[in-house]
This record gives sequence, structure tokens and C-alpha cells, in this order.
Amino acid sequence: MKEQDKIPTSKVARATKFLKAGAKVGGNYLKHYSQKLIGDEVNDDDLHKKNAAELYDALSQLKGSALKVAQMLSMNEALPEAYNEQFAMAQFKAPPLSLPLIVNTFRKSFGKSPFEIFNEFSKVAVNAASIGQVHSALQNGNKLAVKIQYPGIADSIKSDLAIVKPFAMRLFNLNKDEVEYYMSEVETKLIEETDYTLELKNAQMLTQECKHLPHLVFPEYYPEFSNKSILTMGWLEGIPLKEYLKTNPSQETRNKLGQSLWDFYTYQIHVLHKMHADPHPGNFVVTPDEQLGILDFGCVSVISESFYHMYFKLIEFDYNNLGQEYIDLLKGMNMILPTDTPEVQELVIGMMTKVVSKVILPFQHETFDFGDDSFFDSLIAQGREFGEDKSIRKINSARGLREAIYVNRTHIGLFMILHEIRANINTSISARLRYLKSLN
Repeated sequence: MKEQDKIPTSKVARATKFLKAGAKVGGNYLKHYSQKLIGDEVNDDDLHKKNAAELYDALSQLKGSALKVAQMLSMNEALPEAYNEQFAMAQFKAPPLSLPLIVNTFRKSFGKSPFEIFNEFSKVAVNAASIGQVHSALQNGNKLAVKIQYPGIADSIKSDLAIVKPFAMRLFNLNKDEVEYYMSEVETKLIEETDYTLELKNAQMLTQECKHLPHLVFPEYYPEFSNKSILTMGWLEGIPLKEYLKTNPSQETRNKLGQSLWDFYTYQIHVLHKMHADPHPGNFVVTPDEQLGILDFGCVSVISESFYHMYFKLIEFDYNNLGQEYIDLLKGMNMILPTDTPEVQELVIGMMTKVVSKVILPFQHETFDFGDDSFFDSLIAQGREFGEDKSIRKINSARGLREAIYVNRTHIGLFMILHEIRANINTSISARLRYLKSLN
């Protein structure tokens, strides 16, 4: 893959790059529908492939939060497959930066080049994602993974999100107030992800707390070779999860990997009230002995006690017989607002009931088969139904507590990975917690 010699860092340069991609996408649409009008046979899939390639090319050169958005979108099954396939590359196959830029980052951080610090250091990146890229190194016989942050990424977050906002409004049918409400939380988390000192702290804490969980492995971390823009850890031998699944593992192995992933999140959320809030396949590898390796702790969320109790109270309701307690809970979660008319309140209750009653199904059974396509098809169909329902537009205020953004994202990401694994696992929270606590 061709290396980049520079990243656009100024607001103007980054906005220009993004707008040029938008113009190319617009041109593709114009050409496509013009051909349709004159009777030519054209395929919508070809249009999606061209547009996905144009957008990914621009975002991958910008890197940072712009590429992070593509990474998040790659797990949205409502998007055409061409976008999912292209944007999934943001997880570990983005174009890497050239070696001189990496050496310069080391000199600014440590006053030395990586070749002066380590016994050996790879000149070519092993993989590259949205915030940084990874090089391999050797030190005193130990193989290391050295993650180097792209220069200027932290400073570009605010301006990048300003560029993304209009697209988010159109894509998710949100108004300006809603986007501002949610983007502030996203901005906070993205800024945290660019602080590798914080990631080191989170990684060491969660690794220590979760090391007893079965079939999980974590890298060792090296604070002496880490700082705000460089993070060094032990090398985990393995194949990226998405690539491993292409080898067609047995159902038994799929179930083992899926169960270990479910247990990892169950223990974090329900015992620690913290969570690895960036579940996408690029953050996990499968080791040669078929254990699940956890690679990245850049995005970790803390769940407050009050939010935790409200959020998981939703699992306990009988959705065929809802009463005032359910309405009060929606008010507490800021889903129903004091200014809502009875009509809007009824719309919110109806929408939440349809969504939540579907999403909580895995929690309501002792076991759940994430390989069952009908579950995910129903979620996608529900999302499309809401998108086409004009009455939903009356619900035009920012709703929900900000804490819900990353808790929801985590659960959706977890479900999507388990679906990719096609795991059939034990999903009982109480049963799994009793077992996992007994191991500690």
C-alpha cells in the first residue's frame, strides 16, 4: 500500500479535501441518473462502489476523526455492502505514513529515532488505522508493537467534526440541535483517544481486572517506551478477527470466541461499570491457540451508577404490558421531555417500545444464536421503517442522556461482531456473572 508523506492539517486543507470528495460523489450520482434517464442499463451497486471508493480515499488521507467516522459506519448494516467493505479497511488497512514522519514523531517525543531506542524497528507499518499506525520492534529479545499517533490529529478533531455534522444530519435524519448535543460527547471521546497516556492507564487497569476471564489474552504494556503520542506493548501473535473468520472455523470455535467476547463486556459493564467502548473487529485478533486477543483501549467509557440502573431496567419490562413505571423511566433517561405534547410523547413511547423490545432479546434468553439472520434483519427493517415514517420527524429534539451514546454504540458493535462470528452463546447476565466472579 502506498505510503503518505504528509497529512493535511489546516482547517482549509482538510475541508477542501472533504469537499472535493463530495463533489466527485455528486458527479457520480449525476452521471448515474443521467444514464438512467436516457435508457442505459446501469447498476446501483456500481454507483455505491464508486462513491464508497471516493469517500474512503479522501477520509483515509485525512485520517483522524474523519476516518474514525468511516470506521464506525463500517459496522452499520443498513448501509449498502460496498460502503461496509470499503470503510472496514479503516480498522487496520488505512494508507500508512512514510518512515521520515514516524522518525520525526519519535525525535519530538524522546529526542531519539526509533532505531536508537529499540534493538530493531520495522521501517514499514504493520497496520494503520484512523488515529495511528503500528510498527513492530525488538527489545532485549521481546517482540513489541509500537503504536505511533498521526501528527496533528488531536488538533484537527473539532474542525473535522464540523465538516462531518452536515453529513450526519442527512444520514441519520437529525436536526442541528441533535447533532450538537451528540457531537459534544463524540468530540470528548475522540480527544481522549488521542491521549496515549490515558490509553496506557486504561489498558493496564482493564487488563488487570479482566485477566482471569477465560480464553482472553492481553498484551503487556511498556510505560518506559510510551507517552502521549506513542504507545508500546508486547506483540500478540494472531490473525485479525475478520481475517480469521474467513478460514471457516468450526462452530465450537465460533462459540468459544463469541462467549469470551460476551463475557469480556458483561464483566466490564456489570462489575467494573467501565467498558472498552470501541468494539470493532480490528481491535481483536485470534491467537494460534484460538484465544481472543484484545489490542486497543483508546476508547474507554465509565458508566455512572444512576445511568446503569436506568439503562438495564429496560430489560426487565414486559413489553406487551407497559405502564406508568416505563414512562417515568423514559422521562428519567431524557427520552420524553417536559415540553413534549401528548402526541409527541405517544410517538416516543411507540418508537422506544419497538426498538428496545427487539434489542433486548439476547438478554432475555439463557442462550442466543447471533448467527440467526432474522434478528438482525428485523433491526435493519425497523431502522428503515423509522427512516421512512414522516411522523417520526415530529420528534425533533435532542433526546437521551449523553452516556447512552457509547453504551448503545458498544452494544450494537458487540452484537454485530457476534453476528459476524455467528456465535451461539450463553447470554444470561446473572449466570455468566456468577461464573466469572467465581474465577477471580
